[in-house]
Amino acid sequence: MTKAAEHFAQAGPQPLGRDPALPRAQGLYDPAKEHDSCGVGFVANMRNEKSHAIVEMGLQILLNLDHRGAVGADPKLGDGCGILLQIPHEFFKAECAKLGIELPAAGDYAIGQFFLPRDPDTRASARGIVDKSIEEEGLVVLGWRDLPVDSSDLGEAVKAVEPHHAQIFIGRGPNVADADIFERRIYLARKAASNEIYRLGNGGREFYAVSVSSRTIVYKGMVLVSQLGEYFLDLKDERFISALALVHQRFATNTFPSWRLAHPYRFVAHNGEINTLRGNLNWMAARQASVSSPLFGEGISKLWPISYEGQSDTACFDNALEFLVRGGYSLAHAVMMLIPEAWAGNPLMDADRKAFYEHHAALMEPWDGPAAMAFTDGLQIGATLDRNGLRPARYLVTDDGLVVMASEMGVLPIPEEKIVTKWRLQPGKMLLVDLEQGRIISDDEIKKELSNSHPYKEWLARTQIQLEDLKPVDTRPARWDVSMLDRQQAFGYTQEDLDLLLFPMAVTGQEAIGSMGTDTPVSALSDKEKLLYTYFKQNFAQVTNPPISSGRGPTFSTTKARRTQSASKCASRS
Repeated sequence: MTKAAEHFAQAGPQPLGRDPALPRAQGLYDPAKEHDSCGVGFVANMRNEKSHAIVEMGLQILLNLDHRGAVGADPKLGDGCGILLQIPHEFFKAECAKLGIELPAAGDYAIGQFFLPRDPDTRASARGIVDKSIEEEGLVVLGWRDLPVDSSDLGEAVKAVEPHHAQIFIGRGPNVADADIFERRIYLARKAASNEIYRLGNGGREFYAVSVSSRTIVYKGMVLVSQLGEYFLDLKDERFISALALVHQRFATNTFPSWRLAHPYRFVAHNGEINTLRGNLNWMAARQASVSSPLFGEGISKLWPISYEGQSDTACFDNALEFLVRGGYSLAHAVMMLIPEAWAGNPLMDADRKAFYEHHAALMEPWDGPAAMAFTDGLQIGATLDRNGLRPARYLVTDDGLVVMASEMGVLPIPEEKIVTKWRLQPGKMLLVDLEQGRIISDDEIKKELSNSHPYKEWLARTQIQLEDLKPVDTRPARWDVSMLDRQQAFGYTQEDLDLLLFPMAVTGQEAIGSMGTDTPVSALSDKEKLLYTYFKQNFAQVTNPPISSGRGPTFSTTKARRTQSASKCASRS
């Protein structure tokens, strides 16, 4: 056994990449059922003018979103917060010079921000694996920096699980032609290192790659919003400048705080929850057998799995988005694939855009919310709502090119006379700020350009088969000499169906009102013969949102459940 394996395997095997802060499934408790609802926001200078003021404004937004977070019995034990920024070259150049590390020009190096194990030997092993993975991708390890932090104000429960913070500086290498290829190589190296460390045992639970990029860097943790700027000493330095700041205050409903589950992730910060998560993860795992890309080549196998067990819904979404972007999709294109508009049956949507969504529906299932998703790659920053539109997201633009988006208005004290635009995100719509172009790209412009980028209508016409266009099938004539009772038995009618469902419908012309739930044994476990359709059930979301109206709220889920059951039974009889 290698030295690294010995360090990591001391506590035995563990689920791949599992967060040590989350309890394991036990009794009736399942950590997969956890949900959260948080506060999110960003501030950006449209003209890509970097300043420390943007960093300070990001921290101020966090302070004003404090009410959207939560604390435990220990008032210094919060659910976590964080900030995503552009890499300030001059700051890191000066700091690295103190350590004898010479950085190349801006953009020719990347910074990896890591949570590392507290044990020195285990930490050294983890660093060795990261170094090896980077070098195998033809990149250059320039050096490591221990991140300066001030833990004096942390709660005792937080200090007990505080990781060691470190940064690695990665040179582009001689055979890396451009920034996109560089980012892709970094991605492969990070995934390879993470997979190897996670597989070595419980020591890997303390390892986490917070961010690894040549454009952006993330500072986050299980700290209060009032502590973030004081804890990470880098953020207090006037030389630390950025043209954007994406921030997040976590409110983990019924879940547990964790250093790694704090937002932002490498691309996104999210308010809400992804209710289709289990299906999304299953489909992403199923694609591993068939997906390929000339950009990754044989190295694509290093990326599996895309997400690990125990990650939050936002972390899984971030992993899927990163996979698409590094695989060649633009940021806006990837977000539209994952969070599409309500396109099916929408008579107001133009045919090209509808064809775009219909084509991509065969490639990627929607990650449905309620969700307000903010995202950035360091060159563009934006936000979108899912098609339900139940999470708040408001934004404003000032006359000097400042764009502020947050879960609510009032996160920054901006005089009204400086505001030129103030509005809210609408269901399925996107706000996108392009810092290189120095402007906001409208939702219509984004989607028109992407919808017309390929002949999606032609592709659909050539590849899709419409059931309505198939030739009719000869059917056997119905037998009319069969008794009503025999027919009812053949199609699975029970006395309960007759008394509680059909009789009220015949008398009143309406479906009977019933309470949610059923005590009928699932077909796979029943000793009765069941029809084929009863072996299949539709999962639907039960979310933590308040009802849209007091009248609709209490009956929405039960109505949908009954409608699903009725539809499946009718389909089987036809």
